[in-house]
Amino acid sequence: MAAENISMTIRTPSLLRRIWQNRVAYLFIAPAVCMMLIVHIAPTLQALYMSLLDLRQTTLRLYLRAPFVGFEHYQDILGGLIFGTGGANIRGLSQAVDNSLWFTLWLNVGTLFLGLVLALLLNRQFIGRGLARSLVLLPWVIPSFVTGIIWRYIWLQQGGLANRILVDWLNIVDQPIQWLLLENTRWALLIPAIWRNVPFAALLLLAGLQVIPTDLYEAARVDGASGWQRFRFITLPFLKPIIGLQIMFGVVFNLFGFGPYNIATSMFGSTNHGTYAELLIPAIVRQTFTNQLYGYGAAASVLMMGLAMGFVALWYWVFRDALTAQ
Repeated sequence: MAAENISMTIRTPSLLRRIWQNRVAYLFIAPAVCMMLIVHIAPTLQALYMSLLDLRQTTLRLYLRAPFVGFEHYQDILGGLIFGTGGANIRGLSQAVDNSLWFTLWLNVGTLFLGLVLALLLNRQFIGRGLARSLVLLPWVIPSFVTGIIWRYIWLQQGGLANRILVDWLNIVDQPIQWLLLENTRWALLIPAIWRNVPFAALLLLAGLQVIPTDLYEAARVDGASGWQRFRFITLPFLKPIIGLQIMFGVVFNLFGFGPYNIATSMFGSTNHGTYAELLIPAIVRQTFTNQLYGYGAAASVLMMGLAMGFVALWYWVFRDALTAQ
């Protein structure tokens, strides 16, 4: 055992030796690494410091010399979100958190479900399969602001396609629905977002389906496995890494990013999306720059960054085995 450890130590070069052996490669990537550090680290450190200052419209000229308030912004935000205290900004932020959690949950569920259904259908052999695959991608290649304009006319109370189908064709409801008002705005934003995200999810899942060995399905069929059993024990395990990636992209892009911001802005015709369609990051941006509460906005952004890092760590812990499986 000792001899084996000695031989492994001899075969494994030290970190400095490996860097020296690959010094040319490190020299080539050094400018890009330095630039990325400057682009990411410097603004992050500045935001951390700004979150400790009373930086607002009246103190903007002082910039980083604004009055130091410590963790006051963090106390106000966390206290308002947890205990329901605080002013209008905190109440708006709390509503945006509720909207974002609801929106992200159902967006990921709807995208994964419909994307998997489409991928399974497109993986079958049928006439015109190539054309069908091309047509499925159309919602994804359409710019997001165009998607918002299209669905704004679909949701119109008078003459909109949605109400025409529900009222005139199917007679499901008696009166046209006001899709762009009150709580209905949640669904009016969620459905177009799912419609636009499903093609990309279907494309990824279809790529995963095509690398599954067909011998596994044939062997399972010979052993008497049902369709559900083949799907559960063969298809899902192979698709788990892709499902994990789709969940991460969906959460990061829609909960911690702007997500369907362009869709909402085009659909509602302004940056004010209403109480039930307001998402977290747009709310922080509006409160920071419209109300000119820069220290408060920096604190909210830092909290969001910490939450995003925690989510990514949890996500990697859950999907680590699937991502590293050989």
